Amino acid sequence: MRNTATTAAPPAPPAAPPPQAGSSGGPAPRSDWATLGRLLPYLWRYRWRVGIALAFLLGAKVANVGVPVLLKHLVDAMTIKPGDAAALLVVPAGLLVAYGALRLSTSLFTELRELIFAKATEGTARRISLEVFSHLHSLSLRFHLERQTGGMTRDIERGTRAVHSLISYSLYSIFPTLVEVALVLTLLAVKFDAAFAWITVAALAAYIGFTVVVTEWRTQFRRQMNELDSTAHTRAIDSLLNYETVKYFGNEAFEARRYDESLERLRRAALKSQTTLSLLNTGQQMIIAVALVAMLWRATEGVAAGRLTLGDLVMINAFMIQLYIPLNFLGVMYREIKQALTDLDKMFGLLEREREVADAPGAPALAVSEGRVRFDDVSFAYDPARPILHGVSFEIPPGKTVAVVGPSGAGKSTLARLLYRFYDIAGDGRGAITIDGQDIRKVTQSSLRQAIGIVPQDTVLFNDTVEYNIAYGRPGATREQVEAAARSAHIHDFIAATPRGYGTMVGERGLKLSGGEKQRVAIARTLLKNPPILIFDEATSALDSANERAIQAELKSAAQGKTALVIAHRLSTVVDAHEIVVLEAGRVVERGPHAELLARGGRYAQMWRLQQSAASDAVPPEGAGAAGG
Repeated sequence: MRNTATTAAPPAPPAAPPPQAGSSGGPAPRSDWATLGRLLPYLWRYRWRVGIALAFLLGAKVANVGVPVLLKHLVDAMTIKPGDAAALLVVPAGLLVAYGALRLSTSLFTELRELIFAKATEGTARRISLEVFSHLHSLSLRFHLERQTGGMTRDIERGTRAVHSLISYSLYSIFPTLVEVALVLTLLAVKFDAAFAWITVAALAAYIGFTVVVTEWRTQFRRQMNELDSTAHTRAIDSLLNYETVKYFGNEAFEARRYDESLERLRRAALKSQTTLSLLNTGQQMIIAVALVAMLWRATEGVAAGRLTLGDLVMINAFMIQLYIPLNFLGVMYREIKQALTDLDKMFGLLEREREVADAPGAPALAVSEGRVRFDDVSFAYDPARPILHGVSFEIPPGKTVAVVGPSGAGKSTLARLLYRFYDIAGDGRGAITIDGQDIRKVTQSSLRQAIGIVPQDTVLFNDTVEYNIAYGRPGATREQVEAAARSAHIHDFIAATPRGYGTMVGERGLKLSGGEKQRVAIARTLLKNPPILIFDEATSALDSANERAIQAELKSAAQGKTALVIAHRLSTVVDAHEIVVLEAGRVVERGPHAELLARGGRYAQMWRLQQSAASDAVPPEGAGAAGG
């Protein structure tokens, strides 16, 4: 078998960004023993199953070693006198039955071992995979903005597969192979002269030494191949996710060339890996062949000299064949275990990425009584070299709506991200965000986000049904509640008009829907959640004027009695806000109601005049649309 894995405080610098999240990012590789030590706690809960499985495993190996011994006696028993029918019927028949029973016992014990330990293997893989999945969701937005999805999913896939391989090879193969080798060596040394055992030991030592040295050398090529495989997969996934952009610019051939470059590097690495594998296979076969010839030569000489029987020769040959198979698998097992440890280490590396935003030990749940939100001297920078917010302070009274306006890049959406705790401001006392007097950094993230609903500017939907995406705002909501939310968001009629209604699939990231339809689904989802605090981040930016006016009325109705933060670019959507905060370059330059800000003639009034002028210029003169296309 062949082997084949106002005055602004200085911006508080955030925590240092973690390494780029890709297949090659993350902590440095740990030792194999450290990786095994990381895996053992997951297996410890199944320790009784491990013990029982090992007992069955030992039984299978003892039965397996007994087969050649019984075969020897069967061959020797065939040396009978002519006409001795009774001996022919009794002795060989009994040995044949025993031979069959041992063969059956080997298979039976092996299957029982698999049956007993299957729950442990699958349970461990499930637990680790779930832990990685949950941990990835707990990591900060910074990680998910920097990650390479294709490479990361490949690492998780290989890591999960490595759990199965590692448990299977180490528990089911390495240990029983060593037991079988020990049993065979003992029998050879006791039954025959020590030369048989020494030949076997020398072959075993040479085989293991050669396998370990060559495998350690070629591991670098296998690791390089996996890295290039992840890179190629990342490029393919990224290109497919940006399918429309590729089409917009006619860059199909460019993307194909980039992918082909990755595949070519992967091909060269795979060839190098295969070449070294062939070298390893050839060396292993030579060692086995030399040992087999030496053993059979000495056994044949013994038979010719009368020291050994023909049955002894058959038994030695059978032992060598039985040893050859596990020895051959020993090479496979060592290589696969090394590869599985490498893959598992990558997945554990994801688990060990520190949470940039983490709950404080013993943090209580957020208690919302009024819903008063306050930004107090908040400074923030995604990168210490590029501050975004400078000492921003304002308050959203309970049940009121405060709008934040300003040019692109002023830091408006950053306020929403900070309120949601996608990022934390530095905890040095120079700034805080509070809800009903509670610093949001000191309460649990889950309770905070449960109290807030958001309609984002860029809506991304799950590749599932419309009903699923709306109901995501409140899992377990009834169909009637989903439809009520859809009506409030003015999307029910559209959904009902589609052939499959609420069962309509929205496609990858909701790309089967228009921008306005996606935004209305997001509005319906937030209305269904019905939280005490609302964030509208350009919530109607993708809607036409008629739908915008209709939904603005619904949003105003939905915000009645709730604390609402409205982030807007079009000033016409925020004229009814309790207070309007004007941000520019991360600083509050003006604040007050719409009429008061206009009367001041400041930055807000200037922005208002520009937008009104642009709107009037966009209205065609009477009759101009008659010849339009």
